[in-house]
Amino acid sequence: MTFAAALAAATPAFVHAQRWSELSPQERQVLAPLASDWDQLDSQRRAKWRGIAQRYSNLPPQEQQRAQQQMRSWSQLSPDERAAARERYRNLRQLPPDQRRDVEQRWQEYQQLPPDQRKAYRDRARPPSQQGTPGRGNNSGSRPPDRSQSR
Repeated sequence: MTFAAALAAATPAFVHAQRWSELSPQERQVLAPLASDWDQLDSQRRAKWRGIAQRYSNLPPQEQQRAQQQMRSWSQLSPDERAAARERYRNLRQLPPDQRRDVEQRWQEYQQLPPDQRKAYRDRARPPSQQGTPGRGNNSGSRPPDRSQSR
């Protein structure tokens, strides 16, 4: 057996990129929020989402709802907003642990704010050209409140 054949045999089936129409009914149901973008995703992203779909049935109902909401939110972002979110995530992962904890704590504080106050923060974080645009900036451009201002 050649190395390539051995590698292909050892690779889980869900890792191979497939078109939307080739997904199983269960995968299409779980990944439905991504249907319109699926065929444009690169193979690495498809594999990531398919892995989530494979684990989905083992998640508690609350986690399933959370995963669905995150997919819906993600699917509503523009390609530029997705790229910015990925960049923020990479930057967060590179922070020293104490700074990362501080950012996570500020994010949790932000999440506890009333919806109107969160909207005000989002509006301030948006470029002027996007202010008042519904569906944009849903937490993608938001920053948790600066604790020094809330004291």
